[in-house]
Amino acid sequence: MAEPKYGKTKSGTPITDELIGKLAADAEKGYDVDETLERRRGRPPMGTAAATVESVRLDPELRRALAERAEQDDATTSAVIREALRRYLDVA
Repeated sequence: MAEPKYGKTKSGTPITDELIGKLAADAEKGYDVDETLERRRGRPPMGTAAATVESVRLDPELRRALAERAEQDDATTSAVIREALRRYLDVA
Protein backbone atom coordinates (compact mmCIF):
# COMPACT_ATOMS: atom_id res chain seq x y z
CA MET A 1 0.00 0.00 0.00
CA ALA A 2 1.34 3.42 -0.97
CA GLU A 3 2.21 5.93 1.73
CA PRO A 4 -0.37 8.76 2.01
CA LYS A 5 0.64 12.03 0.36
CA TYR A 6 -0.59 15.47 1.36
CA GLY A 7 0.52 17.55 -1.59
CA LYS A 8 3.98 18.79 -2.44
CA THR A 9 6.47 21.23 -0.99
CA LYS A 10 7.48 24.36 -2.88
CA SER A 11 10.40 22.40 -4.36
CA GLY A 12 8.07 19.62 -5.53
CA THR A 13 8.92 17.04 -2.87
CA PRO A 14 5.85 14.94 -1.95
CA ILE A 15 4.61 15.61 1.60
CA THR A 16 4.39 12.22 3.30
CA ASP A 17 3.93 11.02 6.87
CA GLU A 18 7.69 10.38 6.97
CA LEU A 19 8.51 13.97 5.92
CA ILE A 20 6.02 15.39 8.44
CA GLY A 21 7.66 13.32 11.19
CA LYS A 22 11.12 14.54 10.21
CA LEU A 23 10.02 18.17 10.13
CA ALA A 24 8.29 17.81 13.50
CA ALA A 25 11.43 16.27 15.04
CA ASP A 26 13.55 19.12 13.65
CA ALA A 27 11.11 21.68 15.07
CA GLU A 28 11.15 20.03 18.50
CA LYS A 29 14.98 20.26 18.55
CA GLY A 30 14.65 24.01 17.93
CA TYR A 31 16.01 26.34 15.30
CA ASP A 32 18.82 28.88 15.35
CA VAL A 33 16.89 32.09 14.72
CA ASP A 34 19.96 34.06 13.60
CA GLU A 35 20.88 31.40 11.04
CA THR A 36 17.31 31.19 9.77
CA LEU A 37 17.09 34.96 9.32
CA GLU A 38 20.45 35.05 7.49
CA ARG A 39 19.06 32.66 4.86
CA ARG A 40 16.00 34.80 4.15
CA ARG A 41 15.49 35.55 0.53
CA GLY A 42 13.66 38.27 -1.22
CA ARG A 43 14.25 41.21 -3.40
CA PRO A 44 17.62 42.85 -2.90
CA PRO A 45 17.51 46.32 -1.35
CA MET A 46 17.45 49.29 -3.69
CA GLY A 47 19.34 52.29 -2.40
CA THR A 48 19.89 53.09 1.25
CA ALA A 49 16.53 51.96 2.63
CA ALA A 50 13.52 49.84 1.81
CA ALA A 51 11.92 50.79 -1.49
CA THR A 52 8.32 51.94 -1.79
CA VAL A 53 5.80 51.26 -4.50
CA GLU A 54 4.27 54.29 -6.19
CA SER A 55 1.26 54.19 -8.46
CA VAL A 56 1.17 56.33 -11.59
CA ARG A 57 -1.51 56.62 -14.26
CA LEU A 58 -0.23 56.47 -17.83
CA ASP A 59 -2.14 57.36 -20.94
CA PRO A 60 -2.10 54.69 -23.68
CA GLU A 61 0.51 56.49 -25.80
CA LEU A 62 2.90 56.92 -22.89
CA ARG A 63 2.36 53.30 -21.81
CA ARG A 64 3.09 52.10 -25.35
CA ALA A 65 6.27 54.22 -25.53
CA LEU A 66 7.36 52.89 -22.14
CA ALA A 67 6.84 49.28 -23.22
CA GLU A 68 8.76 49.90 -26.46
CA ARG A 69 11.66 51.49 -24.59
CA ALA A 70 11.78 48.66 -22.07
CA GLU A 71 11.89 46.12 -24.90
CA GLN A 72 14.57 48.13 -26.72
CA ASP A 73 16.70 48.33 -23.55
CA ASP A 74 15.98 44.70 -22.60
CA ALA A 75 14.77 46.04 -19.25
CA THR A 76 11.61 46.05 -17.18
CA THR A 77 9.21 48.96 -17.35
CA SER A 78 10.01 49.66 -13.69
CA ALA A 79 13.73 49.94 -14.48
CA VAL A 80 12.99 52.37 -17.33
CA ILE A 81 10.78 54.50 -15.08
CA ARG A 82 13.43 54.59 -12.32
CA GLU A 83 16.15 55.59 -14.79
CA ALA A 84 13.94 58.31 -16.31
CA LEU A 85 13.18 59.73 -12.85
CA ARG A 86 16.85 59.66 -11.84
CA ARG A 87 17.79 61.60 -14.97
CA TYR A 88 14.90 64.06 -14.67
CA LEU A 89 15.51 64.71 -10.99
CA ASP A 90 19.33 64.55 -11.35
CA VAL A 91 19.62 61.88 -8.64
CA ALA A 92 22.35 59.23 -8.73
